[in-house]
Amino acid sequence: MTDTPSERMVAGDPLPEEVSHELSLRPRRFSEIIGQHELVDNLKVFVQAAKVRGEALDHLLLCGPPGLGKTTIAHLIAEEMGVHLHATSGPAIERKDLAGIVSHLKEGDVLFIDEIHRLSAVVEENLYPAMEDYKFDLVLGTGPHARTIEMPLPRFTLIGATTRTGLLTGPMRDRFGFTGRLRYYDHAALKEIVLRSSDIMGVRIDENGAHEIARRARGTPRIANRMLRRVRDFSEVLGQTVINQEVAAHALLRLGVDERGFDDLDRRFLDALVRKFGGGPTGLDTLAASLGEESDTLESVCEPYLLQEGFIQRTPRGRMATAQAFHYCNIEFVA
Repeated sequence: MTDTPSERMVAGDPLPEEVSHELSLRPRRFSEIIGQHELVDNLKVFVQAAKVRGEALDHLLLCGPPGLGKTTIAHLIAEEMGVHLHATSGPAIERKDLAGIVSHLKEGDVLFIDEIHRLSAVVEENLYPAMEDYKFDLVLGTGPHARTIEMPLPRFTLIGATTRTGLLTGPMRDRFGFTGRLRYYDHAALKEIVLRSSDIMGVRIDENGAHEIARRARGTPRIANRMLRRVRDFSEVLGQTVINQEVAAHALLRLGVDERGFDDLDRRFLDALVRKFGGGPTGLDTLAASLGEESDTLESVCEPYLLQEGFIQRTPRGRMATAQAFHYCNIEFVA
């Protein structure tokens, strides 16, 4: 089933025409990052120490839901280290592709692999010696005439990003020198991000308007920035020179985003769990079938934020609605 534009906006799946806008809003230096203070402070130390020693930064793994800034941090690290960044994604790499990628690395360069948990087993096995011993085994020829040549690699930094840490194999996780977890942003940090983005975009918005967008952005900067662009569209059509709380609330309501940041899919998820299945426990596949959605969509799009906000629980027997979910659906909760 194809997501509607508003559902894709909330889910953090960039629309093609908006990718360049998102790139323009990304911080260029550590000093420009808002939020994630503990992680950023640690990364500053690692980067500074590596620069003092004149060494490549140790391999890093960045974990967290989509849209929180994993790719941005990878670019920032390369920028702060003064090296080139080579970006790719787990599903796109085959063994022959990996050979071409690592052969172009220079001393200290950053290799960024997004969705690293989706690497094939063959590619992952070939990454191990590259990460540990900085060498890559090239296979020349086929059949009985095949031979292996060991290609030395410069010391480089692999930065892996994943939204599904549990799907990474143990050997892969163990080869990273540091694992950084990005967490959902609070309303204050998101408000600051909205104000910064509006300034870059040349959009006039007041404090209340920025707060209204921030509190509906599901704790995610990418969603906050996308909401800001859509609210800007509404304000221009309505002839409003400044985005205030009323304009922002009107626009987001038109987009189907309520005061909790829930969209239509979230509401249908909670309604099914509470009304159809009495609050659970209910299996994810059963919920997906009742909604006409893919179980992967519910698990990656809906559940992280609903769990974070305390509306559902994952149990060995299935998903369960909390008292908050019953209250949200205007159903009396009976313990």
